[in-house]
Amino acid sequence: MSNEEMLRHVDHTQLKPFATWEDIEKLCEEAIAYHTASVCVPPAYIRRIHDRFGEQINICTVVGFPLGYSVTEAKVAEVVKALEDGAGEIDMVVNISDVKNHLYDKVEAEIRTLKEACGGHILKVIIETCFLTKEEKIAMCKAVTKAGADYIKTSTGFGTGGATMEDILLFKEHIGPEVKIKAAGGVKTREDLEAFLNAGCERIGTSSAVGILNGGAAQGY
Repeated sequence: MSNEEMLRHVDHTQLKPFATWEDIEKLCEEAIAYHTASVCVPPAYIRRIHDRFGEQINICTVVGFPLGYSVTEAKVAEVVKALEDGAGEIDMVVNISDVKNHLYDKVEAEIRTLKEACGGHILKVIIETCFLTKEEKIAMCKAVTKAGADYIKTSTGFGTGGATMEDILLFKEHIGPEVKIKAAGGVKTREDLEAFLNAGCERIGTSSAVGILNGGAAQGY
């Protein structure tokens, strides 16, 4: 798989809490130059990115990030504001405490509510696999599918672990045919990128892709 093909599947990511405008601007310029699928950025930067780059770039942002335990109403407000500011895609974090309490119907209902708020915009659902049992991961595959979300996503990159091949294969076995997969967290080599894409991931969330595919060093996320 060529570098260009891989980059078309990358959500070029900068979610560090101390990211400066210079960091974000560089990210966006790289995304435009290398034709990445999107930039994934903090909500506070959406409007400024949209004003600076307009339709040259697809803006993805995060909701309920990174811990997931804000109430549904707050997450909905985040979605509405992000879309107003110019975001095209939303990556939400589920309420991980609800998952651990096996309140799967409640989690499904929240995902459905946020998908309704997104309308025709893409909603990716971060389940934070590093904190979940196999049973809980399977339950989340079912919840994401039944709620009508567009993607299931492995990780925030802020937990105790990131994407694993084992989890991608588990997702493929249990998600519905309309749900796509995003691997995120710890994707730091060309081999990682190619392996996850070949395994069936449609998107890869990473800050490292542009650097590693051009001979540079891997970054954080």
